[in-house]
Amino acid sequence: MKIGILQCGHAAPEVIAEHGDYDSMFARLLAGHGFDFKTWNVVDMEFPPAPDAADGWLLSGSRHGVYEDHPFIPPLEDFIRAAHAARMPMVGVCFGHQIIARALGGQVGKFSGGWAIGRHVYDFDGLGKLAINAWHQDQVIEPPAGARTIASSDFCRHAALAYGDHILTVQPHPEFSSPLIGKYLHLRRGQPGFPDDVMDEAARHLGEPTDNARLGTEIAHFFLKHDRKHNDEAPNG
Repeated sequence: MKIGILQCGHAAPEVIAEHGDYDSMFARLLAGHGFDFKTWNVVDMEFPPAPDAADGWLLSGSRHGVYEDHPFIPPLEDFIRAAHAARMPMVGVCFGHQIIARALGGQVGKFSGGWAIGRHVYDFDGLGKLAINAWHQDQVIEPPAGARTIASSDFCRHAALAYGDHILTVQPHPEFSSPLIGKYLHLRRGQPGFPDDVMDEAARHLGEPTDNARLGTEIAHFFLKHDRKHNDEAPNG
């Protein structure tokens, strides 16, 4: 199954040097399930020719806000709507979660409670409580009509959304390992907009286990249930 990664931003150069860019992080997260990956750097105005250029789509995080004025955002929203109309399987993470919601009629904005950084615990329908790494201030404030909230926390009401059976989006970052979070804490500490208490709290939880891999498996299974070849070859009993 060919997964098209729509890269909506780039990781910091210091992070890329150690961990790769976002597409590499997702390839590691989803390894072992037989996927092939192709990246389109939509943030750099590199777009797929059509929604059927891959078997499924994965939209990455970004340092940009979905409500900001960037050239890549309007055509990306058009692509999301076209893929949705074609019922292509699509997964969005962080910025991807937000831009899919906005493209389909939802509202996104900065959360009055500030930043979520590092290990946060979310209550997922059917999965229970999962500890996943996060790094965001924006959130989906109002989901689109027809979207169903399938995960939440006290900090993030709409932490994951399902649209029918073909779109799954999550606000936290299952592709962000704890060492990667530690690297970003080092890079961003002391910069304007990053409160010391939030950074200190994230640092205190760096050594605690996460369920990133478990959520990665759920994302892989989401794609595989739409894989015609995989399903055709699956045993009936």
